[in-house]
Amino acid sequence: MSDESKTPHPYETLDRVTRAMTARMTGGQSPNAAMAAWADWFTHMARAPGRQLELLEHARENAMKLATEAVNGDAFTAAPDDHRFAHAAWNTLPLSLWKQSFLATEDWWDAATQPVRGARAANINRVNFMTHQALDALSPSNIPALNPNVIEETATQGGANLTKGAQLLARDLQLQMTGECPECPTDFEVGRNIACTPGEVVYRNELFELIQYAPSTDKVQAEPILIVPAWIMKYYILDLSPENSLIAWLVGQGFTVFAISWVNPTDELRESSMDDYRRKGVMAALDAIGKIVPEQKIHATGYCLGGTILSIAAATMAREKDDRLASITLLAAQTDFTEAGELMLFLDESQVAFLEDMMWDQGILQSDQMASAFRSLRARDLVWGRMLDRYLLGQEDAQADIVTWNADATRMPYRMHSEYLRSLFLENRLTAGRFAVDGKVIALKDIDAPFFVLGTEKDHIAPWKSVYKATLFTEGDLRFCLTSGGHNGGILSEPGHKHRHYRLGHRRPGVNYMDPDSWVTKHDPVEGSWWQAWRDWLKTHSSGEAKPPKMGAKSLPPLAPAPGTYVMQK
Repeated sequence: MSDESKTPHPYETLDRVTRAMTARMTGGQSPNAAMAAWADWFTHMARAPGRQLELLEHARENAMKLATEAVNGDAFTAAPDDHRFAHAAWNTLPLSLWKQSFLATEDWWDAATQPVRGARAANINRVNFMTHQALDALSPSNIPALNPNVIEETATQGGANLTKGAQLLARDLQLQMTGECPECPTDFEVGRNIACTPGEVVYRNELFELIQYAPSTDKVQAEPILIVPAWIMKYYILDLSPENSLIAWLVGQGFTVFAISWVNPTDELRESSMDDYRRKGVMAALDAIGKIVPEQKIHATGYCLGGTILSIAAATMAREKDDRLASITLLAAQTDFTEAGELMLFLDESQVAFLEDMMWDQGILQSDQMASAFRSLRARDLVWGRMLDRYLLGQEDAQADIVTWNADATRMPYRMHSEYLRSLFLENRLTAGRFAVDGKVIALKDIDAPFFVLGTEKDHIAPWKSVYKATLFTEGDLRFCLTSGGHNGGILSEPGHKHRHYRLGHRRPGVNYMDPDSWVTKHDPVEGSWWQAWRDWLKTHSSGEAKPPKMGAKSLPPLAPAPGTYVMQK
């Protein structure tokens, strides 16, 4: 990021304002990045006559398959997770021809946007992604007159579904034009039946509230747990309904649990930095817990970006000989960003500069701007599938605790998000030996506390092989757990949850590195919830049971009942 301490030249300010205005119209997407990717693909393809002939041959083969097998509906098959053509009518004429022609086109473009010798891999991946985005929009399943689900529902309801869909569309357009937030589903309410584990806010500053949860057992483990969630989402993903709340379950297992609830920042916090989130966030929380549970080490747990900032804090503590951590747990949290998943499709110098100018103008990254990026990663289901269900089938969004949480998005301060994107995603400083705290570089290998690192099999935000890289950059005792599910669903894996399994391995100090594919083959899946394995691990690194501590301390009296006030901010 450019030096913000200097007064910008008026010409530079004009450029930034212009880019910020463009960013508002493009949803934060840089047109320069898209054009550069297409230009890289096109120029290298133009100088690859062999590849062109290969694609012509591929097109001829697809055409032959369509001519000979499309009538039977089995020339091309949709991916297992593609439910657009699940209706049986898509396998009968004439709809089968539309479906097969579309799948053949998808197949050809997928071949055409594979790596080209000499072109940047990131550009080719972006072209592949943009091509699939365009094809998703052009899918015959999006055409009402061709979609058998829409035809059947319209006939059954006498067109009432289209009337209801038009009403939903008008309501959504009104909310978008006025900037109002949609009403939360009435079945779920924060503090009533989600985020309702009893507790008290025992500390508050401008960045977070610290919640201490009330004990439910006569004895507790002497070492408390601190949960550090990501600041791009409300903390209560870990405290949803009572039956799937990780926090409530930990309390019931005899642990004293503290959780950070981050503020939903406004323009006033635009200059808050990543180090502010470390010092005024993680470190301030550790200091407060030390007053409530004195002379006890702390099990620190970080989820997603919360795990990243916890890793930075722990490495800094190790450098400074601060040994207050009994253990470190990283849940779907990355420390190395060289293989950081599909989000990397959006991140290069042009894109980050574009986002910076938009955030510079606003002071924050708006929650809907971040949400649109995540939705685009799964546009087939989250954009086009939702539009079909909502506006053509007239179906309201399903009400569920996680749906309510997902709609309760947060903002991010300009400076912190800019530093995060540049220092971690773009430059990967933490594991490259170039991440400095207070002017001195930190290293994860300095951490002596034992690690429990968890990845989820279907995570498209923090891919498990990227999470697994923590084993490359640490040297101490480490347990790696790979669980079924995705970034959020894999974490919500309470005991009794059907169709759940996990793998668990132990990397002892001094043992050679094992690559992730070899690790999977050597660790068989175990049916059930990883929560229980984690609980047992925490207890092995605890010193025994003690009386539950009081709520708060003399210098930290309770300020408000859980879930506090910051979680209510819109």
